[in-house]
Amino acid sequence: MCETVPPKGVDSQGRLTREGSLERVQPAFRAVVAAARDRLPHAFGERLHSAYLYGSIPRGTARVGRSDLDLLVALRAEDWEAGEADRAAADRLGAELDDEFAEIDGVGILLHSRARLLSDVETHDLGWFVACLCTPLTGEDLAAHLPRYRPDGLLARETNGDLPLLLPRWRARIAAADDTEEARRPLVRFMSRHLVRTGFTLVMPRWGGWTSDLREMAEVFAAYYPARADQLRAAAALGYEPSGDRAVLDSYTGDLGPWLAEEYARVHGVKAPRP
Repeated sequence: MCETVPPKGVDSQGRLTREGSLERVQPAFRAVVAAARDRLPHAFGERLHSAYLYGSIPRGTARVGRSDLDLLVALRAEDWEAGEADRAAADRLGAELDDEFAEIDGVGILLHSRARLLSDVETHDLGWFVACLCTPLTGEDLAAHLPRYRPDGLLARETNGDLPLLLPRWRARIAAADDTEEARRPLVRFMSRHLVRTGFTLVMPRWGGWTSDLREMAEVFAAYYPARADQLRAAAALGYEPSGDRAVLDSYTGDLGPWLAEEYARVHGVKAPRP
């Protein structure tokens, strides 16, 4: 079988490398990144342990006026989930940055406790996310406490092996959304990206590498599942330029999603339950 592109994102020993860096941040986004770094301690005070960039900005592929600023914040807490005060602080900070900097289109802030990020059950999910997909912005880098990862079946199962649990929630979200293209567009974007990443991690152990580019993910998948290739390619395109077509959402929850969930469980098993 011919692979579409050679594996990448791994070192000479086949271990996944960190994909982003502050050096890759494009000039247009440096001011908002600096503002985020400076304001995080004021937003969270002594509860802030560390913060990270992820997504297109630290990868150097962001589009001015189109890309959002993605942050992960690790809190000094033993709680599994962040509290209401922390979420309110994140919302305020995100709104301030989004209003002030026209270069970005929205701010997303993930909040997790240091305890959760370093927990055994999250080692091959959130832990891997921090160590490989997040770029340190401020504070102690938690990657120092995490293992080196390989693109194996365990990583595949723990990152995206929960699609059977997600599909009923997706159907409920679609049913609850306003019946307009504008309301459906964010759902198409989110679900397209999730399905493409799930399709990619389904074959990631066989391919032997990592990429965060949706189109490249779809092409890697296509080499192993040609009968579903066009569906994932279309989803990759919609992940970047989403429509508000209800038929797309119906196809995701009625065809592509259920097939992926079944095939994923067959190949890799089901993700370990979380508290």
